Amino acid sequence: MDFTVSKKATIIAYAIAISFIVAMITAAVLLKDNEMILPEIAAMAIAMWVYREAGWIRQPSKICIAPTVTAVIGLMINQMPIAYLGKVMLALGLMMLFLRVIQSSLAPSLATGLLPLIINTNEWSFAIIVFMFTFLLMLGVLAFGLNQGLEKKVKIQYKYMLVILALAFVWIGLCWSAGYQQLAVIPPVLVVAYESLQKPMYSGKMALKQGLVLTISPAVGTLLYLTMHSLIVITVLDMLLMLALSLIVGIRLPAIYAFPLLPFIFPEDTITKLPLVSLVTCLFMFGSVLLYKKYELKRAESNVLKYDAESPLTPE
Repeated sequence: MDFTVSKKATIIAYAIAISFIVAMITAAVLLKDNEMILPEIAAMAIAMWVYREAGWIRQPSKICIAPTVTAVIGLMINQMPIAYLGKVMLALGLMMLFLRVIQSSLAPSLATGLLPLIINTNEWSFAIIVFMFTFLLMLGVLAFGLNQGLEKKVKIQYKYMLVILALAFVWIGLCWSAGYQQLAVIPPVLVVAYESLQKPMYSGKMALKQGLVLTISPAVGTLLYLTMHSLIVITVLDMLLMLALSLIVGIRLPAIYAFPLLPFIFPEDTITKLPLVSLVTCLFMFGSVLLYKKYELKRAESNVLKYDAESPLTPE
């Protein structure tokens, strides 16, 4: 009986989250304002309302505050007279500093901060839009008590902020040298890589699954975008197909719901390149995260062995 209730609650949660995502796209279409399309909101809706990701909902106020402030950071930096990749690197550094100050590891905040640079907007209405949608997400968490029973504060490994920055900067450098500046930063991949770094265990199987779905996801989104005209219909199909993909592969990854919406806002000349660049980005980022986690594990095991060797024998 409990399983049935749980399954019913999950179906209802999916229906509400997907309806919320479709409503966002519908509003953008009716108002003819693509700045209202925030792909990361799709990931947040699924993660918070369906998956109930503890790390994202344990402090409800930050669901709204963190993404809004990073959006402001992105807007301010986009007005500076510096090259695109310079803006991206500066934005990443300032956003990580801000998250450190407020003691948060809410990865979607990185995406909302990078979006003003990607779509090249200087309109402050963008920050208001981010605030509105994240405020609604926060209300949903509070209204249904999704954060109840969770510890408000947990230990955050801030060293991973430096690791993800290092990986992002190396990848940006590689993309710059290859001439793919506009696709140097793909928010969903960056968010998943940062989240993966914080996991106590990370395996090659998990990296493979993440890379697979985060390559299929933009491919599906791009194909539908190029072959259909209605953004609303495309969104409904995208969300249903991503749900099917997650069930088939057996992985819960909110980012796959954000990826298909990127063609809606990416520059036209980069859309067809998105699936291939996503694949290469996944190979680099998740491969690097896997190597780092293996290094971290070996180092921990080495320290344990060293400690055991140096500890005096305990007399019986």
